[in-house]
Amino acid sequence: MQKVFNSAGEALDGLLSDGMFIAAGGFGLCGIPELLIAAIRDSGVKDLTVASNNAGVDDFGLGLLLQTRQVKKMISSYVGENDTFMQQYLSGELELEFNPQGTLAERMRAGGAGIPGFYTKTGVGTVIAEGKEHKDFDGQTYILERGIVADIAIVKAWKGDAQGNLVYRKTARNFNPNAATCGKVCIAEVEEIVPVGSLDPEMIHTPGIFVHRLIAGEHEKRIEQKTVRAA
Repeated sequence: MQKVFNSAGEALDGLLSDGMFIAAGGFGLCGIPELLIAAIRDSGVKDLTVASNNAGVDDFGLGLLLQTRQVKKMISSYVGENDTFMQQYLSGELELEFNPQGTLAERMRAGGAGIPGFYTKTGVGTVIAEGKEHKDFDGQTYILERGIVADIAIVKAWKGDAQGNLVYRKTARNFNPNAATCGKVCIAEVEEIVPVGSLDPEMIHTPGIFVHRLIAGEHEKRIEQKTVRAA
């Protein structure tokens, strides 16, 4: 099975449709599938539901899809760096399902593992718990959270081989490995495609069995919040 494609547009060909559910990896601006996001924007697909820890910033990452109003609903943990996100939510244009970060990561992992739901104490007694099943275990109250299964997953890794085996680097391991498994189809972008057999099997974070399509390309290194100290 040929997994390597020449561009993000080619890798997404035949997979996109209005109203689909996309799981996106990354944390802040680190490890985000920026090439695939740009290709989704260029496709013009709309009414998307996107599960991602955050929505990038106004002019980068998932913020690009918010600018063009292609996203109908976000399932996210953190929205504080994106004015477009805030404005669309407050005006009622954008639906938002808040999830604690650990809960969102586990929902993706559970979906990828074939687990339809799980109980957690996180969010009990808050708006997060509204409308969800409550159950007591050992004297503690838990809420039921559903696993996420997306139509496609888009992730970004450091290295990958032609079989789709992926290695992430540092903070990019937040959400990307879990997102990769929960999509019915997973498309990965990497900084470098290496020969099959050159990756240490003990260092592979996402096995190629989960990855259906793969591209390589240049990525922009952005800093979400630049902090410097006085000289």
